[in-house]
Amino acid sequence: MARKYKYGVVRKVGNAVIGAALRVGVAPRSYVLLTTVGRRTGLARTTPIRLLRFDGKEWLVSPYGNVAWVHNARAAGEVRLRHGRKTRTVSVFECGAEESAPVLQAYVRKEPVTRPYFDAKPRDPASAFAAEASAHPVFRVADAPNPS
Repeated sequence: MARKYKYGVVRKVGNAVIGAALRVGVAPRSYVLLTTVGRRTGLARTTPIRLLRFDGKEWLVSPYGNVAWVHNARAAGEVRLRHGRKTRTVSVFECGAEESAPVLQAYVRKEPVTRPYFDAKPRDPASAFAAEASAHPVFRVADAPNPS
């Protein structure tokens, strides 16, 4: 059975360290700072996250379930992604189970630390990941149109 996510001291410290590395641009290129606007407060909320490049597209995966950034991204339909000095605003589109399955499978293969939060194992078929799609939201990233 998959482990349930708990935001504790170790995670807070880890996020602070990787967040600082991302702000100065020394963290791995596959990670970004994700900023959403709080759906209730209107305040900016930032968290480090892996930006998965798979099948020629970019994806945001929530391995820990329906956490705050997921709710905020759903409500706003766009997020900011930052790595070092480079920041871009992108549109996000939540995917259904069929589209999410191969993305989740690729994510679990690339992020071993998140494997305990999934019932499906890296070598399982995509259908096993489709069954978990509602517990691990996936968003396809698209560049936001420039305002004219």
